[in-house]
Amino acid sequence: MKILITGGAGFIGTHLSRHLLSGGHQITILDNFILQVHAGNTALPPDLSPHVRLVTGDVSDAAALRDALDGAQCVVHLAAETGTGQSMYEVARYGQTNLSGTALIYDLLAKMPSHPVERIVIASSRSIYGEGAYLCERDGLVYPVSRINADKQTGEFDPLCPMCQSGCEPAPTAESAPFQPSSFYGLTKQVQEQMALMFGRVLGISSFALRYQNVYGPGQSLQNPYTGILAIFSNLARMGRPIQVFEDGAESRDFVYIDDVVRATVKCAVGDATGCHAVNVGSGERISVLQVAEAANAFYGGQSKVETTGAFRDGDVRHGLADLVLAQSLLGYRPQWRFRDGLKSFLEWANSSEPSMNGYEQSLIEMKQRGLLHGKS
Repeated sequence: MKILITGGAGFIGTHLSRHLLSGGHQITILDNFILQVHAGNTALPPDLSPHVRLVTGDVSDAAALRDALDGAQCVVHLAAETGTGQSMYEVARYGQTNLSGTALIYDLLAKMPSHPVERIVIASSRSIYGEGAYLCERDGLVYPVSRINADKQTGEFDPLCPMCQSGCEPAPTAESAPFQPSSFYGLTKQVQEQMALMFGRVLGISSFALRYQNVYGPGQSLQNPYTGILAIFSNLARMGRPIQVFEDGAESRDFVYIDDVVRATVKCAVGDATGCHAVNVGSGERISVLQVAEAANAFYGGQSKVETTGAFRDGDVRHGLADLVLAQSLLGYRPQWRFRDGLKSFLEWANSSEPSMNGYEQSLIEMKQRGLLHGKS
C-alpha cells in the first residue's frame, strides 16, 4: 500500500515506517520537524531517508498536506502537539495543530471524491477518559470526575466514588467509558477521534482511533520535557540529580512499549479489520510512578535521591490502565512486552546519549507561573 504518516519523523512514526517498509509498503512522511520534539534536527534517520518520500511541512498547511496525500491509500495521522500540562496554556497552538490539522485532512478528502484513501488510523489517547474506571464496593463500576485541588492540597490524591463519595479502586478502562478529559490535550484527542469515526462512516473509509496509553521505548525524545517521565527520570538518574516525584508517588500508568504500539497500528493500517472503531492500546500492567523512578535510579547505580514531594499539576490523572478485550477480539492484539523488559531496553538505549535537562526546569517554571503546578517542585 501507499501510506502517508503525518508526524512520521517522530518517535512512533519512525518505528512504524521501518516496520511498514519491511513489509514492502511505500511510505510518505509529512513532518514539520518542530524544535521542541526534534531539537533542531530537520532530516529523517539515515536508514529511512533513502526509502521514504518526505514532505516537510505542517499538517495545518493545505498545500503541504495535499502534496503528502497524493496517491495515499492509507493515512496514519500521528502529527500532534503533546503534553497535558503545556496544553493548558498553549491553547491556540494545540487547537491549531490537533484540531485544525485533523479537520483539514477531512476537508481535502471531502473535496476529492475520487481519492484512493481506504483506511485512516488516528493516534488518540487514554487522556480522553480523564480518571477512567474505578470499582466501588457499594456502587460497582464508576467513573470519578476530575480531582479537586482542595483535596490534593491535603494529601488526598485518590478519586472518590461519584455516587457515594467513598474510596474506590482503579479498574481497567474500556472503550465504553465516558469522555471526561481533564486537560485541553485530552479534549483535542477526543475531538480528533470523533472526527475520524464520523467522517469514516460518512466517507466510507475504515477508520481506527487508537487510544494509546503511555508509549515508551528506544528512540523517544530525551530532550522534549513533555515527552514523558521515563525520559525525565533517565536523564536525572544519569546526572545523579534528585528525582522528585509528584503527589505521593502511588499514581500509576499503563506503560506500553513501542513495538507493541507499532504492531497494533500496523494491524489497523494494513490488516483485515474494517469499519470504524475506537480501540485501547496498552500493556495490561499498571506501574506506579515511584516504581519507575526507583527502577531508573537503580539501573544507573542509585546515585540520585528519589523523593515524593506532594506537589501536583492540574490536568494529571491518578491512575491509568487499559482494558484490552476489544483490541484482542478486533485486532488480535496482545502485548508482548512486560514493563520490566521494556524499561531495561529503554534505559540501555538512553545511556548511549549524553543526559540533558534542556527545558525541563523551564517547563516547571512556566506551569508554576500560570498557576497549574502546586506545592514543592
